[in-house]
Amino acid sequence: MGTGSGSGSESNENGWGGAGPGVVLKTLVVIGGAILLRRLTKSNTRWDHTHVVSRSLTGQKYSKEQAARDPDNYFNLRWLSCPAAEMVDGSEILYFEKAFWRTPHKPFRQRFFMVKPCPNEMKCDVELSTYAIRDAEEYKNFCDRPKDQRSQPEEVIGDVAEHLTTIYLKRCERGKRCLYEGSTPPDGFPNTWNGATYCTSELSVLKNNEIHSWDRGYDDDGNQVWGVNGAPYEFKPAPASSFVDMFPLNFPPQSMEKRIGGSFVLRE
Repeated sequence: MGTGSGSGSESNENGWGGAGPGVVLKTLVVIGGAILLRRLTKSNTRWDHTHVVSRSLTGQKYSKEQAARDPDNYFNLRWLSCPAAEMVDGSEILYFEKAFWRTPHKPFRQRFFMVKPCPNEMKCDVELSTYAIRDAEEYKNFCDRPKDQRSQPEEVIGDVAEHLTTIYLKRCERGKRCLYEGSTPPDGFPNTWNGATYCTSELSVLKNNEIHSWDRGYDDDGNQVWGVNGAPYEFKPAPASSFVDMFPLNFPPQSMEKRIGGSFVLRE
């Protein structure tokens, strides 16, 4: 009876319902850890978005399925991208090239992607900018080479040339098929190819590293002068073995520069 009375007195004194110092200490540690984790998670979220988008852009993807469904309007293209360097502020630089699946060693579009969080004042999560390459010829098939045969990160940073476009990506709402989606500003960016005065780009990052990309050029009157109509290109990751069952296309690679027929002008 004396022991029970003493326990009750101790309980009233420490206010923890009989919990000893060890329990109190553990509780404080758990609470403190939760607060710290919340702060760290909050501060890292912006970069988490960036890393997810970078990983999704990276790799080898094809528009094979789309070209099979609609060969009159879409080419079977290879999308290839890989990490190339990292800036001091943490921004990631990816090398990107696009080619016809028949001639992957002859890319017709080469760019640097720079991926970083959107500025705090903007209502977006990831800023994806494209840049020209100072000497694109030197970077052909960059991702296919052994790492010791690639340009070093400091060389890559030095070869980042003219800024071309910036897409502002935002996390997709729940229930949508995409993970991130976004576009350039409505007035786009300057572009003079095939009579254009400006161009726009739209991009969606889907699950399983699928990418939907839509680039279009417009003249002074707002008429589209290059780029596909109707829907974006759909690039899906493909295993290496898929080369054995690639189908022949109905148009030659040399038609890549411009094809006008019914519904589109392709500039790739």
